[in-house]
Amino acid sequence: MAGSWIQRIEKALVLRQHEQAYRYRKQVSCGNNRILIYQGKRYLNFSSNDYLGLARHPEVIAAWQEAAVEEGIGSGGSGHVIGYSLRHQRLESRLAYWLGFPRALLFCSGYVANQAVVSALTAAGDHILADRLSHSSLIQAAIQSPAELRRFRHNDVSALQRLLQRFCVGNRLVITEGVFSMDGDQAPLPAMIQCTHTVDGWLMVDDAHGFGVLGAEGRGCCWDKDSRPDVLIVTFGKAVGVSGAAVLCQVPVAEYLLQFATHLIYSTALPPATVAAIDAALTVICSGRGEVLRQRLRYYIDSFRYGAQALGYALAPSETAIQPLLIGDNFSALILANKLRERGLWLTAIRPPTVPSGTARLRITLTAAHKYGDIQQLLEALANVKHT
Repeated sequence: MAGSWIQRIEKALVLRQHEQAYRYRKQVSCGNNRILIYQGKRYLNFSSNDYLGLARHPEVIAAWQEAAVEEGIGSGGSGHVIGYSLRHQRLESRLAYWLGFPRALLFCSGYVANQAVVSALTAAGDHILADRLSHSSLIQAAIQSPAELRRFRHNDVSALQRLLQRFCVGNRLVITEGVFSMDGDQAPLPAMIQCTHTVDGWLMVDDAHGFGVLGAEGRGCCWDKDSRPDVLIVTFGKAVGVSGAAVLCQVPVAEYLLQFATHLIYSTALPPATVAAIDAALTVICSGRGEVLRQRLRYYIDSFRYGAQALGYALAPSETAIQPLLIGDNFSALILANKLRERGLWLTAIRPPTVPSGTARLRITLTAAHKYGDIQQLLEALANVKHT
C-alpha cells in the first residue's frame, strides 16, 4: 500500500515535467529590491510585488526595529489568547476609518484571510459565484466550503447576472479580485455590486494588487471605482511592502468571524513589529510622498506599454503594475525568460495551472523603485530577443 502513494506522487511529478510546468525555487538575495542577486550575478528585478518600493523604506524599517526592541519578535499567541496588542487594535481602527468600513480584522496573510471568510460565511445550500480567473486562495476556499461553487466568464457581468438569477435558493456570495494577479486588469465593480445586491447577494473583493496603488491616497480599486463591497480583503505583502492582511466588513460580520473563523482563532497573531511596519508604510502611502511614488509608477507603466506595443508584443489590457507579456505555450515562455535572464533581467514565466492552458506569459511587474533607464533596458532586451 505504501508504494501506491509514491507511485501516485512520482506519476504526477513526471507529468508536470512533461508539460513544461514544473516549478522550481531559486535562492536569491535582495528579492525585494530593484537589483536582486542570484549565484553571484546581479539582475534587474521585474518580478517583485513591492509596487511602491516600501520594503526597504527607512521609516518602515525603523518602525519594525523599534517595535521589535520594545515588544520582542513574536506576538506570543493567538489574538484570542494573548496576541492582540494595542498596536493591533490601533491598526484595525485606522484601516476601518481610512477605508470607510465599520470594522477591520487583521490576518496573517491574504491567502488565510480569503480562506477564513469563505469558510466561515458559507453553509450548505449557499452558492458561491466566482470570476473564473480569481486567485487560487479564493477558488480553493470555495471548493472546500460547504456551498456550491459556480464560476463565470472573466469580468462578464451578464454571465454573473444569469447565474445570480438561476441560483436563487440560499445565500449567494460573489467573489472576485479587484486587480487580477496574473492579468493586471480590473473587475467591473460598480456593475457587479449592482447586480449582486439586486438579488440580496454579497460581493467579496480581494484587492491585494490594487491596495496602496489605486484610488485616493492609495485606498485601492474599490475606492477608485466608488464601490464598497460587502467584504473587502486588503493585503500588506504587495504595495505595503510588509506581510499580513485585513478583512474590512460590517460589525456583525466581524463579530461572527471572531467567533467562527478558525483560521483566525487558531493562528498566532501578527508580530507587533510587523504591525508597526505596516502602520509606518501606510503613513507613507496616504501622504504626498505616496502620491509621488504612485505617479512615478504610472509613468513607468505608460512608458513600458507604449514601448512594448511598438515592438509588436501582445500585452494584456492592464493599466496596473502587472504587465503580462502573453506568449502562449509553456516552452516558449520559458525560453524567453531564459534569454532575458542572460541579459541581466529577472522575469518569471507563468504557466498552467496558475493561468489557463495556452496562455503562458511573462508576468512583468513594475515598481516605483525602478529607474527610467531600467524600463528602457527591458524594452531594448525585448527588442533584441524578438529577433533571436
